[in-house]
Amino acid sequence: MAKLAINGGSPIRTNLFPAYNTIGDAEKQAALSVLESGNLSQYLGAWTDDFFGGPRVRAFEEQWADALGARHAISINSNTSGLFTAIGAIGIQPGDEVIVSPYSMSASAIAPLVYGGIPVFADIDPVTFCISPESIADRITPRTKAILVVHIFGHPADMDRIMAIAKQHNLMVIEDCAQAPMGKYKGKYVGTIGDLGVFSLNYHKHIHTGEGGVIVTNNDVLADRCQMIRNHAENVVGPRCVENLTNLIGFNYRMTEIECAIGSEQLKKLPALLTQRIENVAYLNELLAKFPALELPEIPHDGSIHTFYVHGIKFNKELAGTSRNSFVNALKAELPSAILRESAPLVGAGYVKPLYLQPIYQQKAAWAFQHPANATAPNYLSGLCPIAEEMHFERLFTNEYMRPGMTKSDMQDVANAIEKIFDNVGELK
Repeated sequence: MAKLAINGGSPIRTNLFPAYNTIGDAEKQAALSVLESGNLSQYLGAWTDDFFGGPRVRAFEEQWADALGARHAISINSNTSGLFTAIGAIGIQPGDEVIVSPYSMSASAIAPLVYGGIPVFADIDPVTFCISPESIADRITPRTKAILVVHIFGHPADMDRIMAIAKQHNLMVIEDCAQAPMGKYKGKYVGTIGDLGVFSLNYHKHIHTGEGGVIVTNNDVLADRCQMIRNHAENVVGPRCVENLTNLIGFNYRMTEIECAIGSEQLKKLPALLTQRIENVAYLNELLAKFPALELPEIPHDGSIHTFYVHGIKFNKELAGTSRNSFVNALKAELPSAILRESAPLVGAGYVKPLYLQPIYQQKAAWAFQHPANATAPNYLSGLCPIAEEMHFERLFTNEYMRPGMTKSDMQDVANAIEKIFDNVGELK
C-alpha cells in the first residue's frame, strides 16, 4: 500500500497554513482618515506645488527615505513603473545596452525595451541566485550603459564587485529591491548603493499597499528626472526651463493618498516582520539540515541582511534518489496551501523560466529590436545562461513555509513531510 500522498496515501497535513496578512486596524484607520478628508489624490500634472502630490504622499516618501538613510524617495504605483522610470531617468535610448538578470520577474529585464534599449542577460551566481559579477564583466560592450541588479529572493547581490565593474566602465547601476526591503549588503541598505533603487509594495511582498512602489536615490538630478517621468514631464519642462529633454515624456505612475497612508503604517511593521522571517528561516534550516540532498540558504553574518522573500533550496537528485520535480510534486501532495491563497501552493520547482526564453526575446517582438541603432542586438539562445537554466530546470526549489505567522509546529510539519518523502522515495521511481 502506498504511503506517499501523491500515490494515494494519507498526507502529513490537511488544515491550511496560517495566512500572511499584514493589514490591520492601523491601516484601516489610516485609509478611513483619508476617505473622511475627501482628498484621495492631490497630484496635478502641471508645474504647481501639487506636482509632487498631497500630504500623505510626501509624508510617506519622507518616512521611506529616512528609514533607508536615502536623500530622496519617490513613490510610484508599482515596482515595474519604478524600473521604467529609473531606466528613463538615466537616459537609456536606442543603441544602448543594459545588463540584466535572466532570473527575475519579467519587468526587471523588459524595462530597457520601453526606451529602445536592449537587455543583455548575464548569468546568475549559483549560491545567491543574483546576477554574477563575472558574467557581467563578460557581457560588457562599447554599447553598455547600465547594470540592472536584482536582489533576488531577498539575498543581496555582490555589490562591491558590481560597483567596481560599473566604476571601471562608467556604467550606471539600478538596484531592483522588490524582494529585499530593508535588506543590507555589508551594513548598507540595498537600493542605496547604486545610482537608483526600486522597491515593491505589491500585495504579495513583505509589506504592501495593494499596488505601489518606491524609488530611492542620493542623486538630486536623477530624483528630479524620476519625479518628472512619474507625472507628465512634458507639461513641466517648459516652465522649469529644463534643457535635457531625453526621455522626459511623462507617464502617470502616481500613488494615491490612501495607498501612501497605508504604506506609512506598513513601514512601521517591516522591521519586526523581517526579524520573524529571519528567525523562522533559521529554525527551518535547523530542521532540514539532516537531509543531505538539500542545500539550504545561509543567513549572512557580514553585516548583510537576507530578507528571505522566499526560502530557496538547491536539490541534489543523486543524493535524493529522485528528481527535483518529483520531490516537489510529492511535497505539494503532503502539505496544503495557506488561508487567503488556497489554490496556490507554498512550494514550487524553480522560480521563473530564464527570461530570454520568453517569446518576446525569441521572436524579438518589441519595437526596440527593429530600431536601426540596435542592429547588433544579441541572440537569446538556449544555453545563454547555463547556471540559471540548471537552477530553474533541475536544482532549485522555493518555498514560503518560513513566512511570518508560521509557527514551529507548522514548520515541523514541513520537516515531517520531507522526511516521509525521503523515507519512501522508492515510490517516486
